[in-house]
Amino acid sequence: MRHYRDFKDYHVDKLKDPEEARAYLELALEDYATDGDREEFLLAVQDVAEAQGEIRKLTGQITFNCQDLYKALSKKGDPQMKTVDTLLHTVGFRLSVAPLEPHKEPAAVRDKM
Repeated sequence: MRHYRDFKDYHVDKLKDPEEARAYLELALEDYATDGDREEFLLAVQDVAEAQGEIRKLTGQITFNCQDLYKALSKKGDPQMKTVDTLLHTVGFRLSVAPLEPHKEPAAVRDKM
């Protein structure tokens, strides 16, 4: 009989690779920027945190307790930017800003001209 892995286990195992984790976070952040799907981004942060060192271990390195961290990253959570930033730094990542289209001014700038 063939043994199948649980998808969550497979997913977390793949996210142990920093490049896989980076790509996953970038995609989730892009979706958040496009669709406003904040929950998807927070879930991605939580998945990467679990893969990179388990949240229980991470809470020993940062100033949050495990329960508060899970709560902040849940669907009903409302973490502050500092919480997400600290967690990302702990697992070796950071947020960044990139232009949507390299040679076009944002609409807000064009409208003021």
